[in-house]
Amino acid sequence: MLGSGLSLENLLIVAARVITFMLIIPIHESAHGLMAKWLGDDTAKKQGRISLNPFVHLDPFGFIMMLILGFGWAKPVPVDVSKMKNKRLGYFLVSLAGPLSNIIAAFVGTALYAVIIGVSVKNINNIFTVESAVTVFKAISVFLQYFVIINVGLAFFNLIPLPPLDGFNLLRAFMPAGFDRWVWQNYRYITGAFIVLVLVSSRIPEISQPFSNLIYTVANWIWTSVMRIAELIVEI
Repeated sequence: MLGSGLSLENLLIVAARVITFMLIIPIHESAHGLMAKWLGDDTAKKQGRISLNPFVHLDPFGFIMMLILGFGWAKPVPVDVSKMKNKRLGYFLVSLAGPLSNIIAAFVGTALYAVIIGVSVKNINNIFTVESAVTVFKAISVFLQYFVIINVGLAFFNLIPLPPLDGFNLLRAFMPAGFDRWVWQNYRYITGAFIVLVLVSSRIPEISQPFSNLIYTVANWIWTSVMRIAELIVEI
């Protein structure tokens, strides 16, 4: 133990959350920006939002929520649908790009774990002493497992059809123009109500537990599927 209630694994979990969030923010937000650019809208590019620098995307409160609750959000990427040929479809695809990037990242994270562990089993004695290897691979294991879980969690969290999440933007793509204007006029109030809702619902097991179960089920399916593929490749 490193202190009262502070174990190595707890530190690894906190570190995994921070590092994962800082890695995922630019991937998720840049995915929105890249999709918009491919569809004819270069607003995000001009504002420097297609970037792997996490600090250009960081929302301080969303980052704090990530540390406390395990999920959070970044600053929305600016999108000008008037520059797209098909405005509604374009906005739908831009909104979907972020969560989709998280699911892809979850598969990549699992594949990396399979490769690293596969290599470590074969060459463990040539790289580390047994003691140091246990610590290093424990850290890698914890980090990559949380990388997968957090990616899946952010994907599903962002698909919730509430403002200002991507799920709500998916619906907005097919809403009347008047509704869209109302959203922008009341954006601050809607976002504030959303934050309160998240904080309250996270304390109600009947609401938070089913969501957590869904995240872990999908994350476990991704983890198991990729690991099985890795095992087949190793056998070949």
